[in-house]
Amino acid sequence: EPRSAWCCLAWTLVVVTMNSLVFFMNLILMFVIFTIVLLPTIVVVYFGFQCHSQVLHSAARYCKSILDDNSSSALIILGFVIMSPLIVVAMAIYCSLARRLRLFMCFQPYSRAVYKGVKWRWYEEGGLCSCAKGWNTQVKAWV
Repeated sequence: EPRSAWCCLAWTLVVVTMNSLVFFMNLILMFVIFTIVLLPTIVVVYFGFQCHSQVLHSAARYCKSILDDNSSSALIILGFVIMSPLIVVAMAIYCSLARRLRLFMCFQPYSRAVYKGVKWRWYEEGGLCSCAKGWNTQVKAWV
């Protein structure tokens, strides 16, 4: 049975708020995972650019005694070369974790706001984001 206009608007705000929170949880989780996995690349490229004479040419002691322009260029190149495999690893970790936690199942359909009696998706599946229900081993996902 369809809801009234004001009730539909109120439930739409609830569904949109919940879906926005789930979206931001996914975004924060992705940001944390990518930051941790790509930290070696970030550090190597940072030191390469910091010590190169054509870019920043820092007056730090390690830039004068250890790193010259050739080694700084090598660090920059190395950082960008190892970035591609690390991005793949970070995405695989995020997809695996999102699948295991069933984060994408937390998004609620818009029909929840429009029609009366439509249950929350996680309620039908055994708990918040299906955590209470047994894990289906038949489903396989390849990254």
